[in-house]
Amino acid sequence: MQVDDALLSKLEKLSFLKINDDKREEIVAQLSEIVSFVDNLSELDTTGVDDNFALNDSSTPLREDIPTSSVAVGEDILKHAPQSADNFFIVPKIIE
Repeated sequence: MQVDDALLSKLEKLSFLKINDDKREEIVAQLSEIVSFVDNLSELDTTGVDDNFALNDSSTPLREDIPTSSVAVGEDILKHAPQSADNFFIVPKIIE
């Protein structure tokens, strides 16, 4: 995947972020480096590697699931949102 200014503009629109013109080249370079790293992972030969190689036999400790609600948490989260209404985030339409 090629990261260029057009893709950065689209990501900027979808995320409601505003990237300064003096930072655009730096961010394109950083995103290109990240995408390149992820592409390298697809080249790894994983034949013969057990799917469960990182799992151990001990189980995850369980706790009682008790639902709680706090109005203050929702208000704190929404106050950082660029746009919100009726306790929901307002986001751009992403299906074209």
